[in-house]
Amino acid sequence: MEPRLVGPGPYRATRLWNEIIELFRAGMPLRKHRCRFKSYERCFKASEAVDCLHELLGSNQNFGPEVTRDQTVKLLKKFLKNHVIEDIKGKWGKEDFEDDGRLYRFPPSSPLKSYPKKPSCGKEVIKFPDWNEPKAGRSQEHIPVKSVAMNSEMWYKRHSIAIGEVPGCKLVFRRELTQTNIEEIWKSMTLSRLQKVLGLDSLDEVLDTKLVNSKHIVQNVYNVNKQGIVTLEDKSKELPHWILSAMKCLANWPSCSDLKQPTYSGFERDVFKTIVDYFGQMKEPLLTFHFFDIFVSVLGLLQKPSKAVEALQISCLLLPPENRKRLQLLVRMMARISLNQDLPPLSESVRTRTLMVQAFSRCILCSKDEIDLDELLAAKLVSFLMDYYQEILSVPCALKSSIEDHVVHLQRVQIKYAGADSDAPLPPPSFCQQISTGEFEYQRATGSQEPLAALLEEIVMNKEISVKDKKKKLKQFQKSYPEVYRVRFPTPETEAMLFPEKMKQKPPILMWALKKPFQPFHRTRSFRM
Repeated sequence: MEPRLVGPGPYRATRLWNEIIELFRAGMPLRKHRCRFKSYERCFKASEAVDCLHELLGSNQNFGPEVTRDQTVKLLKKFLKNHVIEDIKGKWGKEDFEDDGRLYRFPPSSPLKSYPKKPSCGKEVIKFPDWNEPKAGRSQEHIPVKSVAMNSEMWYKRHSIAIGEVPGCKLVFRRELTQTNIEEIWKSMTLSRLQKVLGLDSLDEVLDTKLVNSKHIVQNVYNVNKQGIVTLEDKSKELPHWILSAMKCLANWPSCSDLKQPTYSGFERDVFKTIVDYFGQMKEPLLTFHFFDIFVSVLGLLQKPSKAVEALQISCLLLPPENRKRLQLLVRMMARISLNQDLPPLSESVRTRTLMVQAFSRCILCSKDEIDLDELLAAKLVSFLMDYYQEILSVPCALKSSIEDHVVHLQRVQIKYAGADSDAPLPPPSFCQQISTGEFEYQRATGSQEPLAALLEEIVMNKEISVKDKKKKLKQFQKSYPEVYRVRFPTPETEAMLFPEKMKQKPPILMWALKKPFQPFHRTRSFRM
């Protein structure tokens, strides 16, 4: 059985658990072993199980090579507790598995977990004010709104202002947006973008949108300092000064500005233990219990780092501001400690980076209800956070610009033409993908000029309008789009062919005028007054 990548979606932790069990059962070598003068068929030593599972997890793209042997032992403890394995006497249910020579075997069938049925949280409908409703005291005529296909007549109406003819129109005053309206717009568009990045049809199975606080999103975007760290309005939720000093000490080692230089060996380890103890006593992880499923779902995108970074950027905006600030400070400290060559080793047996992941992964991500892969999933996420923390914990600029543009559009006074398709609502915001220069030039040529050429041809072939009106429209088109016009009429002769001159018939000469003899001019006497 080949391992496969488990992508984003609901019940990802359960799907990973079932896959690991199937891979372990298929890949674990079974043979005869002797114990206390007895032979046991189709079994394995505990140490052999650790070797096999550790190699399996390290080569699996859902977990990766950073899985430690100690984490593998902990997972086998959970396998024994859940009757995935049993000892040779058929005992199971306790987490007393050790990395030694004791013998274990598989039961006839290792139980796979069924997918839990979550209560439907329902889709939250965000109600916005009727933007087209005029304010009290302003009378507005009702303007029928309908979608009209672009044709030459509509094009002429849109551009007629340039030649001095303005069709009937009305100014539509939008309702003033309140702060609550703006916050709800931020929430709606942020969740919409997150759903698109994850590639899901709905967020219902991985996130209860009712638990997303729109105020938190806005505060995380705008209440930041020059370094991008969230500034809290409630100062009582700040980290204690002594913890901040300890974190700065290790992050900036050996330049400790807040603490005096150490006077004894092992000082840095005591400071590190103080930080670990403080974050370890928190009742809820920094990513919160509510958002566990959404962050686990993001782990399915780690094979595409740019997508994973954007998904984590948006997901971290949903956090309470105090949690986001603590996460920013903690992960930044972890990354700096891991790269600091001047800092003495904080452990004799574990590499500094691995120690960071083991010490803080549970205080960053874990589930309220114990899940068997919690530790492995948290370690995978924390490792990725340390690698990309500067991008992940910054405000996504594309999302911010898109939402701000949308808010400005809703606040702007609109000019509406009766029956024009300009009355159509603003389309949902789109996000751009970078393309090459050559592709851009091709799209500019084919994407903009072809519709304009079709519109010009429609004006030319329209027999329902008079020659005078057709000339007026063509003149306006030539002024607005000279390149497209030049392609259709490269020479004056081709343009003249559109309006052939008619043969002017001379008026008939009256016969009586020919017969009348020529009379010379006679001077007459003028009458003087």
